[in-house]
Amino acid sequence: MDEKKTSRLYRMIRRLVQLFSPKFKVVGAENLPDEPCIIVGNHSQMYGPIACEFYTPKKHDIWCVGEMMHREEVAAYAYRDFWSNKPKWNRWFFKLLSHLIAPLSELIFTNAHTIAVYHDARLITTLRESIDKLRQGHCVVIFPEHYEEHNNIVHDFQDKFVDLARLYYRKTGQVLRFVPLYLAPRLKTMYYGKPIAFDPDQPIAEERKRICTALMDAITEMAVSLPEHTVVPYPNIPKRCYPKNIPLEVCSHEEAAL
Repeated sequence: MDEKKTSRLYRMIRRLVQLFSPKFKVVGAENLPDEPCIIVGNHSQMYGPIACEFYTPKKHDIWCVGEMMHREEVAAYAYRDFWSNKPKWNRWFFKLLSHLIAPLSELIFTNAHTIAVYHDARLITTLRESIDKLRQGHCVVIFPEHYEEHNNIVHDFQDKFVDLARLYYRKTGQVLRFVPLYLAPRLKTMYYGKPIAFDPDQPIAEERKRICTALMDAITEMAVSLPEHTVVPYPNIPKRCYPKNIPLEVCSHEEAAL
C-alpha cells in the first residue's frame, strides 16, 4: 500500500484497533481483477470499514460519509444514523457521546484510506477524488446499504455509486468491474465474489438496477452457501434480532425498534 502521511496519534490508534479488533481471513482474492475495480460489500456496522481498511489485499480507498470527517458535523450525523433508535431513557447519553466522539472521528477518518462522500454540491469532489484513485490503480470500496430491507443478508443498495463507472469510462475508455464482498464477522472472514462488468452501451438507469441487483444477489448467495452463522446487519438493532444466514425467525419491526 502506498504511504500516506498520517498523524502519530492516528498511527497509535490504528495499531490499537488492529490489535483488538477481529482478524479477518480473506477468501476469493483471486476474483479481484488486476486493474482498478469497485468493491461493494455489506456494511456489517463497524466491521465492514475496519476489516476492509486492514485486510483488503490491494491498494484501496473506502467511501466514507463526509460528515464524519468534519468535527462540526459529526454529532448530528452520528446521533441520527447510529443511535436515534435507542430507548428514550438513555438517548441523552448517546447525544452526549455523539459530541464527545467528534474530534476522534475527524482524526480517524481524515487519516485513514478514505474518500469523503457528500450528497450536496460537494459530490463533485467525491467523484473527482474517486476517479483519481482509480487511475492510480487503487480499488474503491463502497458500502451502499440504506435502511430499506432487501433480505436477511443485505439491505437495499443506494444505486448512484454505479455512475462512477460511467464517469470512469468517459475519462479513460476503460470498463470498470464491480466485485461483490460478503463480510461475515462471526466467521471472521471476508469473501470476494465474481466481478460484474459495467456496460457503457446501456442506459445508466438500467445499469444501476442491473448491477445493484446482481451485487445483492451475489452477496446473498455467498452468505447462504456458508455454514449457519449470525449475520451482522447494517442497522444498529438489538443483537437478539440479528438474523441468521439461513433465516429461521425474523424479529418484528416493532421489536427491532425497542
